[in-house]
Amino acid sequence: MTDYRRLRVALLGAGAVGSQVASLLRQHADELADRAGARLELVGIAVRDLDAQRDVELPRELLTTDAESLIVGADIVIELMGGIEPAREYLLQAINSGADVVTANKALLATHGPEIFDAADQVGAEVYYEAAAAGAIPIIRPLRDSLAGDRVQRIMGIVNGTTNYILDRMDTEGAEFGDVLADAQRLGYAEADPTADVEGYDAAQKAAILASLAFHTTVPLESVHREGITAIDKTMMDAARHAGYVIKLLAVCERLSGDSGEEISVRVYPALIDRTHPLASVHGANNAVFVQAEAAGSLMFYGAGAGGVQTASAVLGDVVSAARRHIAGGVGVGESTLANLPIVPIGRVTTRYQITLEVADQPGVLATVAGILSDGRVSIATVEQTVAGEDARTARLEIGTHKALEQDLSETVDRLAASGVVERVVSVLRVEGD
Repeated sequence: MTDYRRLRVALLGAGAVGSQVASLLRQHADELADRAGARLELVGIAVRDLDAQRDVELPRELLTTDAESLIVGADIVIELMGGIEPAREYLLQAINSGADVVTANKALLATHGPEIFDAADQVGAEVYYEAAAAGAIPIIRPLRDSLAGDRVQRIMGIVNGTTNYILDRMDTEGAEFGDVLADAQRLGYAEADPTADVEGYDAAQKAAILASLAFHTTVPLESVHREGITAIDKTMMDAARHAGYVIKLLAVCERLSGDSGEEISVRVYPALIDRTHPLASVHGANNAVFVQAEAAGSLMFYGAGAGGVQTASAVLGDVVSAARRHIAGGVGVGESTLANLPIVPIGRVTTRYQITLEVADQPGVLATVAGILSDGRVSIATVEQTVAGEDARTARLEIGTHKALEQDLSETVDRLAASGVVERVVSVLRVEGD
């Protein structure tokens, strides 16, 4: 057996991901030592409850409730406890003690990333976070390293497995939102309180991380426009299918040309994707990130966006990278956020839309609707009218638009709703993927 240098590894958290990381560190110790050039010694696992039931049986002597004692003297600290505090405090303590840190904590990085990265820069440590944006999918390194010499123009990502599972079943089975959500909770895809997933908070955190890397700009979480999927119903799904689209919750990070130079937009919302687009074929709880770069062209990264053992794969990849850096020596590679591109509000974004209206079934209505859209600088690309039945008083208009400014579209929809000929604005969905 090769006599490798030993590196002390402290693990904070033994939940679904943490317990798998601990198990794999011990199970594949020899292989990981050969790959890292150092023996990774798991010195302890900090947990809240020593007696809690876990997915993997772990040696009792490794468990402790004293996280700070583990951090002191560790070469690598893996934070998988989640939440903001005390995770933030522990990561800063680890960095200031000279350790490299590995984390999958998207909420922490989205809200306190600059503070953590700055602390690491001050002492020459490094922060690894491949598992924070898309689970097992390798996307952080491609954006930070492989595409560092290119110019990323756009990212569209399905980065939340729960919402993709719900929308996919609504699309393929014609199921209702509430029924599929209940199934997702029963299967463990959704939490008892699914707000973070279905309202887009989880995806917004990941969008902030991806945009910061892609555009070398600090993206505060509050700058990310966020909408969830709770308003999506079977009628909207049927209309999307009829028009050749599928509805996905997308994280969109985009480089724009503004009057005073380059700007970026970061947003999360349910959107229509043409069924021929690669993202349309992402089914179940899987994730995918579609990247468009100036020189490299279109790239797609696909795989499991969650799951204990799958996410543990990304975490262990970071641990091996951290170990190799320790062996090689030198300071850590800092984050590149020097571009400082301005972040535009959603009203400045231009895209296409699909508007569904319930209107009075009488002569002149279509002309009135077309006039309101024209006055609002929204150009009609397609229109289809259907009547509910012979005696129905209303008809449904499906209107596809050319590209329009979000602010213009929003104001125009308000005028349509107040026009007197529109009984109800059924839905307004953006069309992405052009």
